[in-house]
Amino acid sequence: MAEAHQAVAFQFTVTPEGIDLQLSHQALTEIYLSGVRSWKKRIIRLKNSVITGVYPASPSSWLFVVIAILATMYTRSDPSMGLIAKIQEHLPVSTQCQAVVSAVLFSTMLWLLLIFTMRLCLKQLLSYHRWMFEQHAKMSTTTKVWALVRIFSGRKPLLYSYQGSLPNLPVPAVKDTVKRYLESVRPLMDDTEYERMTKLASEFESSLGNRLQWYLKLKALWAANYVSDWWEEYVYLRGRSPIMVNSNYYGMDFLYVTPTPIQAARAGNSIHAFFLYRRKLNREEIKPVIPCCSYQFERMFDTCRIPGTLTDTVQHWQDSDYIVVYHRGRYFRLKVYQAGRLLSPREIEFQIQRILDDSSSPSKGEAKLGALTAGDRIPWAKARAKYFSSGVNKRSLDCIEKAAFFVTLDDDEQGMMGDDPAASLDRYAKSLLHGKCYDRWFDKSFSVVYYKNGKNGINAEHSFADAPVIAHLWEYALATDSFQLGYNTEGHCKGEVDSSLPQPQKLNWEIPPECEEQISQSLAVAQALADDVDFHVFSFRDFGKGKVKKCRASPDAFIQMVLQLAYYRTRKTFCLTYEASMTRLFREGRTETVRSCSNESSAFVRALEGGETADVCRRLFRAASEKHQQLYRLAMTGAGIDRHLFCLYVVSKYLGVESSFLKEVADDGYGVSYYIVGENIINFHISCKHSCPDTDAHKFGDQIRKALNDLIQLLSPNPKEPSKPEESRPEAKKDK
Repeated sequence: MAEAHQAVAFQFTVTPEGIDLQLSHQALTEIYLSGVRSWKKRIIRLKNSVITGVYPASPSSWLFVVIAILATMYTRSDPSMGLIAKIQEHLPVSTQCQAVVSAVLFSTMLWLLLIFTMRLCLKQLLSYHRWMFEQHAKMSTTTKVWALVRIFSGRKPLLYSYQGSLPNLPVPAVKDTVKRYLESVRPLMDDTEYERMTKLASEFESSLGNRLQWYLKLKALWAANYVSDWWEEYVYLRGRSPIMVNSNYYGMDFLYVTPTPIQAARAGNSIHAFFLYRRKLNREEIKPVIPCCSYQFERMFDTCRIPGTLTDTVQHWQDSDYIVVYHRGRYFRLKVYQAGRLLSPREIEFQIQRILDDSSSPSKGEAKLGALTAGDRIPWAKARAKYFSSGVNKRSLDCIEKAAFFVTLDDDEQGMMGDDPAASLDRYAKSLLHGKCYDRWFDKSFSVVYYKNGKNGINAEHSFADAPVIAHLWEYALATDSFQLGYNTEGHCKGEVDSSLPQPQKLNWEIPPECEEQISQSLAVAQALADDVDFHVFSFRDFGKGKVKKCRASPDAFIQMVLQLAYYRTRKTFCLTYEASMTRLFREGRTETVRSCSNESSAFVRALEGGETADVCRRLFRAASEKHQQLYRLAMTGAGIDRHLFCLYVVSKYLGVESSFLKEVADDGYGVSYYIVGENIINFHISCKHSCPDTDAHKFGDQIRKALNDLIQLLSPNPKEPSKPEESRPEAKKDK
């Protein structure tokens, strides 16, 4: 194998004169440079560990404290109140050095005490969240004092600087969660159903709930976050159904701009940008915008989900110096470092073009091998253990799983194009979500897809991190690709090419017929799932958040009311609505559910559809909007409903007890992702299932368009009446 020959630094042959060693100087040089690079990373990580460990102070502040203590001793003062003298008595050093050494030791202890105090103060300040619930013009004295967080936050925080100071996620009281739950389901039930649910909730609160709560409080005292590990384990890793479509998600390229139509050039720039981001990540140079948890960034690169029969695991390795590229049924190992340096975008383009020009055929069973990652998890786990645990298959599979990330060179053309741009966007979205069901490696932390016409996109695995983390990476890559690196006049990457670059190495496989049969079965499962996805994507350009804000409305609350109105118009009823909110204000926080369908939102929708006057509808909209923002703030500050109920449910399973109150919900509704672009564009991604007779993505999209225009018309101020300035409120940019 080609990769086997390049994996060693020498080769030997047995001759009549003895063993003839033929040292490869190039390979030895690569080993040396790789070691230097590895040690540089270790030094950087050690330095960052020290800086983060003493945050919000700095390492240099230790010298300041030492000098200050020595200066006061020089004036014959004793700032230690006798402690320095006590230290001197126990020092086994000469008399001349005792005073200085004891002063340095005392200074160090004082410095550590100051750091501990500052971190404790910072943690207390970060535990205060009432500022989110206050109006800007009516800020309380407590919130004004809370502004001291800036003093304790330091000047230059690194990515993980706040980790040790973030508060733990609080466990809400059972009675509060039950109360909020009953309030959230009231608009979904008639009086009889609600009375029954109220009785079940009361029984749960007074009996089993308190017993389960005790275990959660015990866990909260011991663990950094009482939700996140169970959420990752039971919601993601223990799921036995396909992760394609059900769990993985995607991100699109620019809709209206294609920086270059050359596939290899687009790949060259953005792959280089991904590794620039990883370098910043390793150096912790990605600055946290606000004090929030950053632990999800740790497993972004060099990570893969490993299938198991009972549960999957997330495996993370040290920095890989290569990626794996899929093209026309073949897998290639592409090194992105040469002689210790990152390849330039032009060099990566050159290597990608080599793969595109490669005319070799796939090995037997190789072309659709990726379908194993798209089907059910148990068959994949068994096939992995049986056919990929040794030999050439294990080496090739290890290469994929340990790669920095996965790349697909797609022969299709995608994007907003042709005579029917709406239909082309739908095809583009489905391609990124599932592709051909075998041309992505869905287990990798993320896979990047490059299309023949220069468009690209990303597909991400969900268990290790949530969408905002991958979105940060994706936005950086797009911006760096287009606005920093750029292209020459011919559309190629800038720079020169080292013609001595080794060829990308094709991975080899030995797939037996039994494994091919399993690949076919997994592909059939995945294809049926993909075919069932009904998708509609559209870009709404009539207005955006700019006009919504002029109407004194929160853009997020506005869109949520639009979705409630659109759904009611299609079904003449309401449904449980899940909106994702982050809980990263707490250590190891991930997400919480905002139940957007409320008594206030349903009252507004009924009034609007019932022909009430515009003034009444506007008043009800304001109440519904304020209620939604209140629910969002509660979710962000640890007072949500669903994660608490989820953990209570997990404890009940551990204890082997059943509760009629703790129920699951169905997945036969709509999935709506929306992204507010600038001031005048809102992009919507709508998904549902063809197998559900009550849903239709395109019809729902039409209802959303109509609801958007109807609601903005309702809220637009009378031209004769001056609009009042909008009060400043905390908002969070997000995808749903």
